[in-house]
Amino acid sequence: QVQLVESGGGLVQPGGSLRLSCAASGRSISTYVMGWFRQAPGKEREFVAAITWSTTGTYYADSVKGRFTIARDNAKNTVSLQMNSLKPEDTAVYYCAAGRLGLAVITNPSKYNYWGQGTQVTVSL
Repeated sequence: QVQLVESGGGLVQPGGSLRLSCAASGRSISTYVMGWFRQAPGKEREFVAAITWSTTGTYYADSVKGRFTIARDNAKNTVSLQMNSLKPEDTAVYYCAAGRLGLAVITNPSKYNYWGQGTQVTVSL
């Protein structure tokens, strides 16, 4: 079992930045694909970013490409999401997820095995 705990959410003005962190416990995440997803009120959970176990592969939703950066530190068992140039439409609950899955389904939330409880990100004046 892998337990995931997100932190770093909050209220930020448009154009601002936030850095989300995800701390894992229970077992090493070094062999897991790690992903970030988000869910806004009334909407389905959507893919934001993912990183492969070797850190050589990173994947982003088109809506965040160039603004968000995912990274992992296998030694510390953590994953982060640096979010810059935030927009009101980025407002959502952000979830960290872990899974052993193929790259072809890396954007599919149903393929991830473990989830954190989520952290709220609100982008507003």
